[in-house]
Amino acid sequence: MRPFLSIIFILSLAACQGDVTNQALGTLERDRVLLRATASEIITDLPIAEGSMVKKGELLLQFDNNKQLATVAMANAEVQKSQAYLLRLTNGERPEDIASAQANVARTQAALIEAKQSYKRTSSLLKQNLASQAAQDRARANRDQSQAEFNAANENLSKLIAGVREEDINQAKAALDAAKAYLSLEKKTLDDLSVIATRDGNLDSLPFNLGERVPPNAVIVAIQADNAPYARVYIPETHVAKLTIGQTLTVHVDGVEQVFQGKLRWLSTQPAFTPYYALNQEDRARLVFLAEIDLGSDADRLPTGIPSQVDLPL
Repeated sequence: MRPFLSIIFILSLAACQGDVTNQALGTLERDRVLLRATASEIITDLPIAEGSMVKKGELLLQFDNNKQLATVAMANAEVQKSQAYLLRLTNGERPEDIASAQANVARTQAALIEAKQSYKRTSSLLKQNLASQAAQDRARANRDQSQAEFNAANENLSKLIAGVREEDINQAKAALDAAKAYLSLEKKTLDDLSVIATRDGNLDSLPFNLGERVPPNAVIVAIQADNAPYARVYIPETHVAKLTIGQTLTVHVDGVEQVFQGKLRWLSTQPAFTPYYALNQEDRARLVFLAEIDLGSDADRLPTGIPSQVDLPL
């Protein structure tokens, strides 16, 4: 909307000046920094009023952060859990667990010896017809079961003594790294709920009120940078070919006797109105191209929005 109003202003002023075509008309402007909401939350604090000068890093707006604080706490707990698990794997098993496994091996070994002896006795009695076939089958099954229990106990002891596989440790390390990355992300989200000034300047606008819920990506703060203003003017089409980036131009500001020497820092490649290829030569002369001209530190005190004129080379 603002560029459109500027165009109307330029055209009106040009009409009043008749055939003056060696000047580009416009206004003084400054960089405008727009800060947007990263989440849909309620505004809980607006510590600085509109129109105040602010410094980079100052708190301008605070969102409700209770929910995000809980999320950060959960992420931090997950990091602690992952660290404890990795420590358990790298420290190995406790001596008490190894001793318990050794005792279990001894117990199952004794049971295996007894089961083998029982099977031998039953087989001998069967040959003498003093025991049944069923008794021998039970003795064989008991022996095989005892053998399996002994093997399992022995394997468990070997596993405890050998320690954890390297692959398991690497997996635990990766899980810890992921938990730390998630925690960092949630902390960044928490920090974004405290909106701070990213540049020194004037707090130009706070579109939302205290207690309002802001939609995501909405502009919540506008800062007008405190750097020197620049002249944003519209160059007539007939003068565009005579200008180069970095060229020094004379700038006049309404109400200021001082004449400023500015440098052309940007020149649009697109006309402000109908594309040139749709116009004849006479109509193309009415096209204008937006340009920006730095004025330097001498213009620091000048307010934004003042009409300005730039002398163009003939």
